[in-house]
Amino acid sequence: MVGKYLKIWWTMTRIASQIAFVSRFGAVIFIFGKILRFAFFLLFLLLLISKTKAIVGYEIWQVIFFFATFNLVDTLVQFFLREVYRFRSYVVSGDFDYFLIKPISPLFRSLFGGSDVLDIPMLLISVGFVIMSIFIIGDISLSGVLVYLLLILNAFLIAFIFHIFILVVGILTTEVDNTLWLYRDITQMGRLPIDIYKEPIRGVLTFILPVGIMMTFPPKSLMGLLSIQSIMIALLVSAVLLYVSLKCWKFALRHYTSAGS
Repeated sequence: MVGKYLKIWWTMTRIASQIAFVSRFGAVIFIFGKILRFAFFLLFLLLLISKTKAIVGYEIWQVIFFFATFNLVDTLVQFFLREVYRFRSYVVSGDFDYFLIKPISPLFRSLFGGSDVLDIPMLLISVGFVIMSIFIIGDISLSGVLVYLLLILNAFLIAFIFHIFILVVGILTTEVDNTLWLYRDITQMGRLPIDIYKEPIRGVLTFILPVGIMMTFPPKSLMGLLSIQSIMIALLVSAVLLYVSLKCWKFALRHYTSAGS
């Protein structure tokens, strides 16, 4: 079963890649724009810390580590879940009907309908800065690296869950774009450690809109600043949200009205 879905994903990714490179100039501009945005925010961090020396107690490379982790998670999500950006057109045109009658999961087809290869350069840059930050920060244990990777996977799972909720809203209201950009705007608050926010905003960003769990917990775990209890809470939150999101997805399918109805 896993092999079947991997083959389907690979086939759809190849098709999406061919479409992405129809305009090579456009693809180059898209990649350049992403790298430029990354560079500008990195420059902003350097200028900010040159004046303040630290941000809520974190030194320059620790802050860069938080930012690089944010970009890693954000780019992974865009790479694998880019199909969600096209979901509204499927619902409005009635093409989503065909998803429901195909012998594959409509949820899988709606989420993983072809990865965006244009995100690969940004993904490599993010990984590079993560590795560089880890070596410069130093004093890192193997267990810390393993927990970091576990929480990165957990962050992707939470993003996956958010995108299921976006699909649910798309089915029930045909509105996807605004919900997607709302998600993007909220997660942008995780470019820096959520310690910079005061309560109750920090609590909201940790437990209600778990941006902190997604973006701040992984770097903290690697630097030994996260307790076992916090790690368990992070995993519990994602498990609960996954259960709720799948229930909502089934509810949305039951109330889906075809464009031809």
